[in-house]
Amino acid sequence: MSRIIKGSGTRELLAQLAAESEHLSTRDRRDFLKKGIMAVGGMASAVTAGNAVANTSNLPPMEPQWGKMLGHGVVEYPYGQPSKFESHVVRRTVPWLTAESISSISMSPLQDLKGIITPNGLVFERYHAGVPQINPDEHRLMIHGLVERPIIFTMEDLMRFPSVSEIKFIECPANGGMEWKGAQMEALQFTHGMLSCCEWTGVPLRVLLDEVGVKPEGKWILAEGADGSHMSRSIPLEKALDDTIVVYAQNGEMLRPEQGYPLRLINPGWEGNTSIKWLRRLEIGDKPWYHREETSKYTDLMPDGKARKFSFVQETNSVITSPCPEHPIVRKGFLEIEGIAWSGRGRIKQVDISFDGGVTWKPANLKGLVLSKALTRFSFVTKWDGQPWLLQSRAIDETGYVQPTLKQLREARGGNSIYHKNSIHTWSVAANGEVKNVQIT
Repeated sequence: MSRIIKGSGTRELLAQLAAESEHLSTRDRRDFLKKGIMAVGGMASAVTAGNAVANTSNLPPMEPQWGKMLGHGVVEYPYGQPSKFESHVVRRTVPWLTAESISSISMSPLQDLKGIITPNGLVFERYHAGVPQINPDEHRLMIHGLVERPIIFTMEDLMRFPSVSEIKFIECPANGGMEWKGAQMEALQFTHGMLSCCEWTGVPLRVLLDEVGVKPEGKWILAEGADGSHMSRSIPLEKALDDTIVVYAQNGEMLRPEQGYPLRLINPGWEGNTSIKWLRRLEIGDKPWYHREETSKYTDLMPDGKARKFSFVQETNSVITSPCPEHPIVRKGFLEIEGIAWSGRGRIKQVDISFDGGVTWKPANLKGLVLSKALTRFSFVTKWDGQPWLLQSRAIDETGYVQPTLKQLREARGGNSIYHKNSIHTWSVAANGEVKNVQIT
């Protein structure tokens, strides 16, 4: 098999690849734990994630300085804040991606997140006209068009309906789009960071549609936001009656302004742009509305010059989050490889790991909750002895859809689009533990 490594890797790396690592034996695991305990007193020079050297006076057997004084009292910070030692875990943007911040996008720090829930302050942002500051007492949701009883709801009205809380991912269709033509970004946050997963609370849209009574000829819904761009998207009625939620809360608190306060849509598993923020209007019609955003910005240009319209579903995807460029391998020995997988089609059924660029595969372990249209954690326990790797993950969802290789995706879609890049991603791990973004064709 002929393969070429593009980006930061080299052709010679393939020839140097060692055999795949096996799961640790019971003896290996015990040896690791014993050595770890013995090494506690000798970790004074260890380098932390923030590249700071530990202060030896705070390490055992010494009593650390924070144990010799009082800390701050209750409600010093009425709204809780992360530790100052986690100040590097923030959303980031690519300056050259868009000219204006009001129409830009920021990326979530996937490399530093744990579990499947993205904290509210780290959920990626996407704006078309900046963030409006909306008084919820003056906000209304209109539902009109091909309905029996047009209604204008206040926020108080909406919150009287029975609510649901669902954990679902939300992803920009351009996630990974900068990598279509080649490996560009040396950071997981920039290759996959237009992705977040939250618990969303609100009213199922089908409940509100029952209130207004959709006429038989009603087949589509135009959802419109209250921001300066009046961002709008056409949504098939079938989706609205299935699992669409009119959301007012996120991860246990009311929506943040940048996430659509006081009201937004969530269309689970679909392109994030259909989950209209600052929702003000739902119009029922007999056909989709054709707006500039729909006909140009959110279509997929195919190799023959035609465009895929209404490619709503975010296809099955996965990426290894540790190790990654931001978090290289720092020492030989025991290593837990971790990552996330997701599918707009349903639950993740299986994730495989490859150490040799997709030549051979090993099944990974799915960790914690495995929910439909939500992020799923996976891991693989192994040992690293300094051998170079071409590290990949491959997800399979409950429908049998298998995450494609980059070659397969390009053969099907060409190279002109920036949307729906869900191909298998490759990290090159060097002998010194450094991790780089590469592509295999």
